[in-house]
Amino acid sequence: MTDEMIFANAILVLPDETLHGSVKVQNGEIVDIAAGVNVPEGALDCEGDFLAPGLVELHTDNLERHIQPRPSVDWPHAAAIMAHDAELAGCGITTVFDALRVGSTVKTEARYGKYARDLTNELWQLRAQQVLKISHFLHLRAEVCSETLVAELNEFTGDDRVGLVSLMDHTPGQRQFRDISKLEAYVKGKHGFDDAGFQAHVQSLKEMRATYGEKHEKATVAAASRFGAVLASHDDTTEEQVSVSAGYGIRLAEFPTTVEAARACRAHEIKVMMGAPNLVRGGSHSGNVAARDLAELELLDIVSSDYVPAALLMSAILLGDIWGDMARGLATVTQTPADAVNLSDRGRIALGKRADLIRFRVQDQTPVLRGVWSRGQRVA
Repeated sequence: MTDEMIFANAILVLPDETLHGSVKVQNGEIVDIAAGVNVPEGALDCEGDFLAPGLVELHTDNLERHIQPRPSVDWPHAAAIMAHDAELAGCGITTVFDALRVGSTVKTEARYGKYARDLTNELWQLRAQQVLKISHFLHLRAEVCSETLVAELNEFTGDDRVGLVSLMDHTPGQRQFRDISKLEAYVKGKHGFDDAGFQAHVQSLKEMRATYGEKHEKATVAAASRFGAVLASHDDTTEEQVSVSAGYGIRLAEFPTTVEAARACRAHEIKVMMGAPNLVRGGSHSGNVAARDLAELELLDIVSSDYVPAALLMSAILLGDIWGDMARGLATVTQTPADAVNLSDRGRIALGKRADLIRFRVQDQTPVLRGVWSRGQRVA
């Protein structure tokens, strides 16, 4: 039997335009795209709603939030993974790179232990059991400012679907925490430090950077190559930092914190990714450059939901309004992120591509999601 479905009477969000038409799916792939408003017998009438590719999410901490919904609370992992998977499907995300930290600290007061390898085992076990709704890959966030990074990276192999590795450097006084007062508010709130405890924490992080920084950066670059993964930078702030990233072969920059860094990325042909919450809220919660400013300066390529999955589709619609081009706005969360991590089989409505599709309409600039399909099977 052939698994066949027709989505008709929809505004198709194609790679470079929107078009009123229909899409035919067979066996999980797009086999026909046609213009027109007719609804063939047996087709799904989309009633003039948008039909777009499923969203591709490259950087989300959402799984960690489900695993640890409150400080010191370790939620049952299988339930957490499936809840995370269902939440993303319900937001229109059909491909996710689950961001997991590698690199831990064991000697400081603000200790954090390793978890990525064990959680990955549980994630892949559920995938093998075919209980997950959407497509999962790994995004390993390599914490340079840690003690155990090399050992934790060595726990992964090329069979672990590691598609993205990012170089994370949270040393106080630079990048995301160039304004140390932002770090102070965060750490004191999370760990209950007094002034002396916070200063000791800052000093320990700086010492770790001095001891391990160069070694950890080289190990991360080598690991990404070993996995066959794309290597990304994180929180580049200056032209010099972007130049170092380019020297590592980086072609994707996560959340550059200044216009200077974003311009440097463009000069080095590095794609710029910004957070959807930044765009929706109108600014960065860390006091860094606003995503909207980069969009208006033509310096924004990709959007990530970061810590709010529902913000991803909303941000794409906002960008469509800013640029006056819905297809271009949706491309920041579909085809451009897919291309950035070398997934050529998805991210666009085109012949032969995966039938990862979302149906939505827009009400007062807010998306109303009306259906989500992964490989032609409805998942939300």
